[in-house]
Amino acid sequence: MTPLLPAERLGEALGVPQLFIKDEGRNPTGSHKDRFSTVAVSMARGQGARVLATASSGNAGASLAAYAAKSGLGCVVATFAGAAGPMLSQIHAYGASVIPMADKSDRWKLLEKAADRLGWFVTSPYQHPVVGSHPLGIEGYKTIAYEIAEQADGHLPDWCVLPVCYGDALAGVAAGFHDLLNRGAIARVPRLVAAEVHGSLSKALENGFDRIEEQGPSFETIALSIGTTRSTYQAVKALRDTGGHAVCVSNEKLIRMQKTLAAKEGLFVELASVAPLVAIQDLRDRQIIAPGDRVVAVVTATGLKDLDISANPAATPAPFESVEAAWQWATRRHAAEPAAA
Repeated sequence: MTPLLPAERLGEALGVPQLFIKDEGRNPTGSHKDRFSTVAVSMARGQGARVLATASSGNAGASLAAYAAKSGLGCVVATFAGAAGPMLSQIHAYGASVIPMADKSDRWKLLEKAADRLGWFVTSPYQHPVVGSHPLGIEGYKTIAYEIAEQADGHLPDWCVLPVCYGDALAGVAAGFHDLLNRGAIARVPRLVAAEVHGSLSKALENGFDRIEEQGPSFETIALSIGTTRSTYQAVKALRDTGGHAVCVSNEKLIRMQKTLAAKEGLFVELASVAPLVAIQDLRDRQIIAPGDRVVAVVTATGLKDLDISANPAATPAPFESVEAAWQWATRRHAAEPAAA
């Protein structure tokens, strides 16, 4: 039951007055991956597994490591060079083994071998092309949809926007809303939007959903959690079934939106997590989202997750030698600001 927060000031700036933020950074390890991990670890224990493993840039690994530790199971996280330092520190703190691979795709080969020969319970991809994470774990993401419907208090959103890598959460949220629809708990399913980096889903939409292709990266993204060059068919299906859209996001817009969200709403979230807000701005600018639409952005992780990437030490002034010097700096910066109402 993470909070669904009205974002009135940001919504006004984006031209979406009825903007709400589902803050998944409030989960136990700071990301939405906990919804997946609690189900996956329960299944692993039920099957008698002793070691859990995942290929992860950070959030999934940190989450799995925590739930494995709570369950008394071993955990291995195969990652790659450039993964965010705070997330790796979190993984190590839970006692998991971290295996960084120079070639990102070698993670899947390693885990495939371990699953076959050692019986490790692998929760996220060990095949290429990637087909997504363990389907039973994905069931955990349904609860995002259940909570949004409950917290909306009868005012279901018209749009629900998520950052998307392989589309596990997107697929789970779509399935959750369809569960509610089939039970008669809601009258319709919100349209889903995938905020992505390199355009795999956008291209699939252009192709009529009939195939999903690898997209050559045109830049090095700072949104490591969603930096895949090819998404999955369950993500395509979620968009097709809900009449959804996919929107590509750039580094510059992510950095700008992270600062805007923090300054206007007091929410500091991971760079990848502001991707939905960038997508909302794009869809509003193109008049796909109407001014009166009710929109939920699912922000998936706290900003403490990738501080080594997003931090700007230059924003902090050098130490002041006196109170008078500090007073002059502060009054120049803030004296003209109006008092809060």
